[in-house]
Amino acid sequence: MPALTLALTVLSLSGLIRAHVAAWHPGMYCLNGTSGVDDPNTSQIVTPLYMLRKEDWWFHHVDKCDEFPPPPGVFLELPAGGTFTVELAVNRAFTTLSFEGTVVGEFGNGQDRPELGVIGPGEEPQCITEPNIHTQNESMAAGTAFAISYVSELKDVTPENLVVFTVLYNTPWKRIATYSVPNLPACPSDGCICAWGWVANGCGEPNMYMQGFRCKVTGPSGNSAVETPASPIWCEDDPSRCMRGPKQMVYWNQLEGNNVEVEGFDLSGSPKSPTYNAKMGFSNGAQTDIFGKPGSATNSGRRLLPPWIYYYITALSALHFFPDYCPALLSS
Repeated sequence: MPALTLALTVLSLSGLIRAHVAAWHPGMYCLNGTSGVDDPNTSQIVTPLYMLRKEDWWFHHVDKCDEFPPPPGVFLELPAGGTFTVELAVNRAFTTLSFEGTVVGEFGNGQDRPELGVIGPGEEPQCITEPNIHTQNESMAAGTAFAISYVSELKDVTPENLVVFTVLYNTPWKRIATYSVPNLPACPSDGCICAWGWVANGCGEPNMYMQGFRCKVTGPSGNSAVETPASPIWCEDDPSRCMRGPKQMVYWNQLEGNNVEVEGFDLSGSPKSPTYNAKMGFSNGAQTDIFGKPGSATNSGRRLLPPWIYYYITALSALHFFPDYCPALLSS
């Protein structure tokens, strides 16, 4: 990219550094905004969701982002038992998906800010507004999450089949974010639908975020089905109330469709915010408590056979090909 053009691009983006944050990857919905053409300078998906009807906040339908899927065959790949990486940024321009990565920085606004969140002795932490990540420092960052639905069309996703499978504490913070994947079962042949979200932890409007991805599980996958999730519960003041098992994403501060209600103050004295961390019973990293019994998973919509059937088939094959080793069984 010519130096002059790049400089003009950076200047044109300078007014966007106060924008909010989304997770960027080729497998996302709304990679180009809703223009229908390649747009390396889009930030449409970063708009927060607040006091909207469910039909509008669900997968960012308010601006039709849910109507612009990735190209056929492009997925966010989830290595079972491994990790995957996305870029948290205020604009696609500040990711490696635009301008050959020449405008990226350590943080999601294209800048390197080693002083960000650092305070001197006796100073009070201040809200960070560039980028606008609703926190005073990394340790206070709310936490972000990915959820998965074992359907291949976004229209078939519901709160009851969209399960949080990984959480990353102390994010959003820097641009690069790496998430851990539990031993998820394989997706249908046409892939799964995933969602990324986070909930603002003070420092401004108490909103939330939700965006969609086409995703698929890769590598040797598990055979335990992901079970039906329940609404998460605030439990900071009483860990015994923390819910075990699969959890829904947090839907909060909307006109309808909320699954979480909190009031009062948390243990730090701040207004409660139902964030993706221990306050709501989410552990950090891969959520390993979301599965049913071994052998309960489906593959391309078909239920896997119970393990004992495979053992039986193997035994019959052995009897057929090696009858001399099992004459008694064969004669019976």
